[in-house]
Amino acid sequence: MTKKRGYHHGNLRQALVDAALSLIEEKGPTGFSLSEAAKTAGVTPAAVYRHFEGREDLIAEIARQGYEVFADLLDYAYETGQPSALASFEAVGRAYLAFARKYPGHYVAMFESGISVQRTPDLYQVATRALGVMEQAAVTLSEHIPAENRPPPQMVSAHIWAMSHGVVELFARGSPGTKSPFPPEDLLETGIGIYLRGLGLIPQDK
Repeated sequence: MTKKRGYHHGNLRQALVDAALSLIEEKGPTGFSLSEAAKTAGVTPAAVYRHFEGREDLIAEIARQGYEVFADLLDYAYETGQPSALASFEAVGRAYLAFARKYPGHYVAMFESGISVQRTPDLYQVATRALGVMEQAAVTLSEHIPAENRPPPQMVSAHIWAMSHGVVELFARGSPGTKSPFPPEDLLETGIGIYLRGLGLIPQDK
């Protein structure tokens, strides 16, 4: 008699995450139950509760994993966007769009599920790391401005984040009935340029 092979503890947890990701992409973050996630993963509903207390905990883990990838992508984009701080900032914006396209389930869990980034310490830590990339870019861009006149880097990064998110939601994810008048990357790049010039962080066009 052969022993039935079960999931390894870690594998089952990730199998549930992967199952929920596919359901989020198909039905949205509130359009599925834990029982559906279990069925998609090929396990019993009771198995879910050995790893997650409820659907929100499962979505929070998806968000945490998404932020890990997101932070790494933004950091890589910033470091490889040189030789100028502006080029790095624009590279970060393009990485934001690329992430939303490549990881739609994670993106929804992170930004559209209603899950707070402060739900768990691990989630908050990695979300803060992602935002920190943009804040560092803002710090670098404003180094040439007298300290008393520098805009707060948290404000600059928040504005760029909001602009990036808006372009993603309206034009990069195929929202019903919308069509971008220009490529989303161009919209974001020109928007970032206009914003940064308005703050005096980069020179005006001649």
